[in-house]
Amino acid sequence: MDLYLAPFDVLGNLAHAHMLSTIGLLTPDEYELLAAELRKLYPQTLSGQFVIEDGVEDVHSQVELLLTQALGDVGKKIHSGRSRNDQVLVDLKLFTRSRLWEVAGATRRVFDRLIARSEQHKDDLLPGYTHLQIAMPSSFGLWFGAYAEALSDDMLTLQIAYRFANRNPLGSGAGYGSSFPLNRTLTTELLGFEGLHVNVVYAQMSRGKTEQTALNALAAVATTLARLAMDICLYNSQNFGFLTLPDALTTGSSIMPHKKNPDVAELLRGKCNRLKALPMEVTLVMSNLPSGYHRDMQLLKEVLMPAFDDILDCLHIADFMLEHIQVKPNLLDDHKYDLLFSVERVNELVLSGVPFREAYGRVGKEIAEHTYTPPRTLHHTHEGSIGNLMNEVITEAMNAAMAGFGAEKALAAEKALVG
Repeated sequence: MDLYLAPFDVLGNLAHAHMLSTIGLLTPDEYELLAAELRKLYPQTLSGQFVIEDGVEDVHSQVELLLTQALGDVGKKIHSGRSRNDQVLVDLKLFTRSRLWEVAGATRRVFDRLIARSEQHKDDLLPGYTHLQIAMPSSFGLWFGAYAEALSDDMLTLQIAYRFANRNPLGSGAGYGSSFPLNRTLTTELLGFEGLHVNVVYAQMSRGKTEQTALNALAAVATTLARLAMDICLYNSQNFGFLTLPDALTTGSSIMPHKKNPDVAELLRGKCNRLKALPMEVTLVMSNLPSGYHRDMQLLKEVLMPAFDDILDCLHIADFMLEHIQVKPNLLDDHKYDLLFSVERVNELVLSGVPFREAYGRVGKEIAEHTYTPPRTLHHTHEGSIGNLMNEVITEAMNAAMAGFGAEKALAAEKALVG
């Protein structure tokens, strides 16, 4: 798991070394030597060339060892004014910030796919259900658009998690600060953080809280994807028959030659449901811990880090599936859906002057006496309805949610650090 942190450890070291040079704990020449060596290491951490040698405790020790091997005593000075605690914390903050932005990008791609399919199929009607009973007319435009808006809301949870991760714990030491005149504001600026975790005790207490907040955001996205996957499983089945999946996204049966099982959607549903459990794992690990650092917190890495890979896999396959789903047109022409239009019939009577309760009773009687004729022409014009999807407003909300991350500042700062 520490290899995930390697590029971020280099970034943290660069910022810390720069700050040490401004307060006299490193000379300008020593800083330049350290910065040059760290910038050589950075591409290795991205390409997979960086390794933690046998007998070396962790990524932080490995980076310091390499600096010491290359620069002697100058390399040993990098740890001045810092504890392993705040070094781990800053690495985790940078890692989480980066991966959340990556998840935001993948979520946006699925959102854009949903909006495009919504516009493409806005005139293709679909049965709407409540209690798994046919209820009122819907459309594929409305269905795709609903999940797009759900992801727009989920983006707000990702933004909150990003902004919480985007606060600087460096300089908090082991949780009680330092007698060195550290400039925490400078390292905040160098690393592109939105701000400080000001209180040094609370900076350490953010361990666990950062992971839980991030996993809650991933769980929100996973919840939307799991529900979408369940709809696809239902709508692909013969009893519904609203859409078809390409062969590449289905499997057959070893005994029944007619089967086209929606295995990809089922696995998507299962993986997303598993992701929804992860915030509780963090909650339980952190339960009743007092302030300060505790080794229990190390266990959180194996909960947090693979979760990003899993949600990204889920988003990528969801996008692919949404691209290749085939929608069946003219579904509501089937007479088994006649009752979907009962509310349209009630509204028709109300518009002619009949009080609603009387119209409701009259249509109920027509249905019971088999004299009901469904009015299949729809006149839905209000905001967010079949005839007025307002996808442009949903897109504006998504744009605003992504703009709220402030990721450009972080990306520019990281780029400036590595030269």
